[in-house]
Amino acid sequence: MSRYAAYVASIVLTAFFAFVGWLDADWWWVAVAFGALALLGTCDMLQRRSTLRRNYPILAHFRYGLESIGPEMRQYFIEADTAEVPFSRQQRALVYQRSKAVNDTRPFGTQQEVYGADYEWINHSLITTHIASHDFRLIIGERAKQPYSASVFNISAMSFGSLSAAAITALNEGARRGNFYHDTGEGSISPYHRAPGGDLVWELGSGYFGCRDLDGRFDPQRFADAAALPQVRMIEIKLSQGAKPGHGGVLPGAKVTAEIAATRGVRQGVDCNSPSRHSEFATPIELLEFVERLRTLSNGKPVGFKLAIGHPWEWFSIAKAMRQTGMLPDFIVVDGAEGGTGAAPAEFMDHVGVPMHESLMLVHNTLVGLDLRDRIRVGAAGKIVSAFDIARTMAMGADWCNAARGFMFALGCIQSQSCHTDRCPTGIATQDPSRWRSLDIPDKATRVFQFHQNTLKGLRDLLCAAGLEHPEQIDPEHVLRRVSQVEVRSLGALYRFLQPGELLSGIPEHAVFRKFWDLSRSDSFALK
Repeated sequence: MSRYAAYVASIVLTAFFAFVGWLDADWWWVAVAFGALALLGTCDMLQRRSTLRRNYPILAHFRYGLESIGPEMRQYFIEADTAEVPFSRQQRALVYQRSKAVNDTRPFGTQQEVYGADYEWINHSLITTHIASHDFRLIIGERAKQPYSASVFNISAMSFGSLSAAAITALNEGARRGNFYHDTGEGSISPYHRAPGGDLVWELGSGYFGCRDLDGRFDPQRFADAAALPQVRMIEIKLSQGAKPGHGGVLPGAKVTAEIAATRGVRQGVDCNSPSRHSEFATPIELLEFVERLRTLSNGKPVGFKLAIGHPWEWFSIAKAMRQTGMLPDFIVVDGAEGGTGAAPAEFMDHVGVPMHESLMLVHNTLVGLDLRDRIRVGAAGKIVSAFDIARTMAMGADWCNAARGFMFALGCIQSQSCHTDRCPTGIATQDPSRWRSLDIPDKATRVFQFHQNTLKGLRDLLCAAGLEHPEQIDPEHVLRRVSQVEVRSLGALYRFLQPGELLSGIPEHAVFRKFWDLSRSDSFALK
């Protein structure tokens, strides 16, 4: 009967302190406190939804309370500094330090297990270089009417609605100061994206938010009007997202405020659907025709698409359509399965989609093999927070990198993992004004700017140590990975990289190409 002890004790103590309070009014508050516990226990005994509460009245709530703070307890008191779940304390600390422009050096040696499997490093040179500027840039859309000079490190897609008004404003102001771009996410261009004036990449998802009619169909005129904004530097068609590829979404009508409705072009108070697939195209060739159409409607701004790799033959179909038709996107952004999101089903988060490294190399190899790589820029996103993350990703074939959660840490995110609850403790991933109004925009914009700048300074220092002069010179032989205690391989030796034009003369000795290349078709995403 000990499981009822707390309940019985609350009743006895309520009666006792009620009697004491009758003698001395100063004790009534104690009686009320125990009375509340007794009432809670009675409710536990009478309800039928939870067996645990009926069997352990009052005590069950202690279990719920401890369970609710479990992630924080593990994060702050149990996990090692290098445990990445999803980001380690060491990774977060690096972002915090760089965003605050405080000392990010460390004493006494690395905490990494240098003889453990998967340990990675970049080889240094005895003939180091000196690079005057850390502002590394590349031209995207060289053949477009309005090419864009982009930083090699930018803010990945995060929508207004997922993030708060204050967070979006601070991110864009930081991007403006640092002259790098801010991806809008598929929630379209909000007033908070526009106010600071930072460069925008407009992400166009399957809901066509910001350029749709009320029935969800793509509206060319609305697109052209929005794309004409000087802030909009590029257009990105979102085919799929790393954290939940192949999955649509619904913003419940209760959350569709007048402001969000105006931004997205939907009805206020009505469920806002983001379908799992696009309605403007159904084949690889139609996708490329849509790319061409958007480039024309935007008056020659660079247009590309973002995808998370799933079935390899579907990517091969797009690649074959590019080679066959000559219609090319200006860029492709590869999103990895390790990417983040405000909310996703557990199975999609954990077990759907290809991780970024393999996805990036498949896209890079395919374009190289078709002799198209020098005409299409490739970006990549997926758990990138440090200069080494950028260097490794570029060694695997990327021209530039995007980060979402890294810049959220710069805003002050503490990885509470409450993005889906609307109770974000730092005012970043919430629409609750009582929370997001506490986020100081000028201060957080400065942190976003400083994180970007100090990370690129770190990249510059890595390049100098390796004897290089620009990130574009990083190749797979510069980065090494330990595969066992007695074996080390460069990325160039570990992975199969195709030679220019290799796919034009045959199928290479590469398992995925051997299996699916001949089965893919340019006129359909289906297998032959």
